[in-house]
Amino acid sequence: QVQLVESGGDLVQSGGSLRLSCLASGFAFGFYGMSWHRQAPGKERELVANITTGGGRTNYADSVKGRFTISRNNYKNTVYLQMNSLKPEDTAMYYCHSKYNPNYWGPGTQVTVSS
Repeated sequence: QVQLVESGGDLVQSGGSLRLSCLASGFAFGFYGMSWHRQAPGKERELVANITTGGGRTNYADSVKGRFTISRNNYKNTVYLQMNSLKPEDTAMYYCHSKYNPNYWGPGTQVTVSS
């Protein structure tokens, strides 16, 4: 069955960088668009970025444009989120998501940005 395992979250100071990874299994990864979402305490989950099957097209939330970069390696069944110039408001649980099974969410990885 589909499985998404996020990693790379950490506690970092404002202005710092992190690289999140999401290893996918249980489906033909290269045939599906992927995305990263986040959910802060007391807030709804929001889309951060998405990427097409081949990685040729990406989209970003306005709040992260110019700071975050989504990419993927279809040989490794992995999608990444490079996060630079982190801000305290980026603090959240981060999840990757696949269009293969829209109802499935992995455990997520916690990103905490201190001011």
